[in-house]
Amino acid sequence: MAHRHDHPASRYDRAFAIGVSLNTLFVLVEAGFGTVTGSLALLADAGHNFSDVIGLLLSWGASLLARRVATERRTYGFRKATIIASFFSAILLLVALGGITTEAVGRLFHPAPVEGSVVILVAAIGVVINAVTAILFFSGQKSDLNIRGAYLHMAADAGVSLGVVAAGVVIALKGWLWVDPAISLFIVVVIFIGTWRLLRHSLNLTLDAVPEGVDIAGIRSYLAGVDHVVQIHDLHIWALSTTEAALTVHLVTTDETFPTDKLRELQQHLHDRFGIAHSTVQVEKQTSENTCLLDKPTCD
Repeated sequence: MAHRHDHPASRYDRAFAIGVSLNTLFVLVEAGFGTVTGSLALLADAGHNFSDVIGLLLSWGASLLARRVATERRTYGFRKATIIASFFSAILLLVALGGITTEAVGRLFHPAPVEGSVVILVAAIGVVINAVTAILFFSGQKSDLNIRGAYLHMAADAGVSLGVVAAGVVIALKGWLWVDPAISLFIVVVIFIGTWRLLRHSLNLTLDAVPEGVDIAGIRSYLAGVDHVVQIHDLHIWALSTTEAALTVHLVTTDETFPTDKLRELQQHLHDRFGIAHSTVQVEKQTSENTCLLDKPTCD
């Protein structure tokens, strides 16, 4: 029984629209300035920012797909698209971080000044745009893995742009050329920690692992404590999307007439206390002739 099929990510449609629009405009401006000034750094950063626009579109597309109704072929709809998008967002971020790391290490061995005030000015604009976009996704990034992917993309860009500005100021004042790559590497480490967690979490959900935050031990204890239930088996919990979890379980009971309203109470409790959006409970009688084929240690 499904208690609700709402999609919280729908309230971020405006955030995605604003983020994609602002960042696309910024990529065009940055590429334009890079062409006019002959700045390879600006052109390279424009390419990196374009990859983040792709990441935003990927996350937005997945959230839209997740709202499509189920079909005869796809009985759960397209909700798992948000998990797939989260996984690919993490991959895109790791590729981007790898590019930044390669460039930063090269600059450590071959220091080069930040290319003038135009680069610093454009980077400062990038800080504002990316920070504003990241803030739009901040409230949802803890509860929705797909939104977290979008947030990390924007936070990474904001951090890198801020590093360019800070390095430019320090180099102008002190002449320390090593500050530019050092700040870049520090930002890479900080963003990598969040990205690695995103990759690991999304991969686990892709493989139908129990979602983080779901208390499977508590669920098992609750079900085992239900009146007249003497055994539970074949308990499975997995993610339908980045915000919804599903559960199936078999309950063996001594009650010959397990009431329907009791099933509804179980499902409501699983929803309200444990965050299970879709639960399916099979009730079995404790008799030798009703032994379930799935009642095996390897299936639990």
